[in-house]
This record gives sequence, C-alpha cells and structure tokens, in this order.
Amino acid sequence: MARLFNEPELIIATHNPGKLREIAQLFEPFGVKALSAGELGLPEPMEDGLTFTANAEVKARAAVEGSDKPAVSDDSGLVVPALGGDPGIYSARWAGPDKNFNVAMQRIQNELGNKDRGAYFVAALALAWPDGHIEMFEGMVHGTLVWPPRGDLGFGYDPIFQPDGYDITFGEFEPSAKHAISHRADAFNQMVAACFAP
Repeated sequence: MARLFNEPELIIATHNPGKLREIAQLFEPFGVKALSAGELGLPEPMEDGLTFTANAEVKARAAVEGSDKPAVSDDSGLVVPALGGDPGIYSARWAGPDKNFNVAMQRIQNELGNKDRGAYFVAALALAWPDGHIEMFEGMVHGTLVWPPRGDLGFGYDPIFQPDGYDITFGEFEPSAKHAISHRADAFNQMVAACFAP
C-alpha cells in the first residue's frame, strides 16, 4: 500500500518554469505549499537514467538530499515510435542548451518526413521522503504530430501535439483543459489516489 502524504511543504524538483507552473497548480487543492528546486538554489542533478522513471527518481532524491524536505519530480517527454522512440528521455536535450523547442520541433518534422505521425507523451512522477521512501507513477497521453506548430499556451512540444479525440494541439489548450487530460495529469491523478487522503 502506498504511503499517505501529510507534510505541509513539498519541493518540486524542477528548474523548468512551465513544468513548475503546471505541477504547482495541480497541488493547490491539497493545501500543500510548493517550493521549487530552482527557488532554493538546488543544483540540477545529472539525469543519467535510461527511463523516465529512473530520471524522475534521480531528481526527487537529489531535491530531498538538498532540502531535507519531501520532494516530487517529473520526468517527461515525447515518444515518437516512427523515430525509434526518440526524442524520448532526451526530449529536453533535443532543444539544445538554450532550450529552443522550435529547433527541436523542426528536427522532429525533418526526421519524420512521411513516416507515421503517431506519438505519445509520457510523464513519470516520483514522490520521495527524507527517510528514503519513494512512490512512482507513470502517465501517458496519445496523439498525432501536426505541422506547422499551433498555439502558444503550452511549452515544449505542445504546439505540434494533437491529443487523440481533439482537433487542437496542447499549445492551443487552456491550461485547465490540458490539466484534465495530459500525461502529467494522468500520473498526478494516480499519485493523488494512492498518496493523498480523499
């Protein structure tokens, strides 16, 4: 059985402002004060795992060690089966040191050509406590890659990802609507069901 979370504060182990905003909003209804690793000046750990869950665990444990507070981390990315699963765990690295996702989206378009445009986002969440306990969750959302990019309401690859059943991209979704169906929301809902009292 998963451990219930009843701490007043939680470190969100990210330096990505878009990701921080999304995760902090998800925690608001639970009265948990969310602080970011960036705000606390914690260094970004080396993400050397070979899976989303491994990298989420690395980030959560590093934030716990640096703050002595519980931490949650997310490792997420876009998986394109026609590209052998790329960019996958290297989704942020495809954007380069300047985190230019326009470059990354263009690279996907160039490499995809006429191949199958099916894709999915994955989000792995790790919730870690100072005593070493950790809970892991993974969510997904499937869709199709579109070109040219549309919308500026999201971040990362959102402007080229159109989730199944919709005719707009994540870049065109209002944040609250995206929260309802995203890969991160899927993982977060699993975590809430397991670790947060109803």
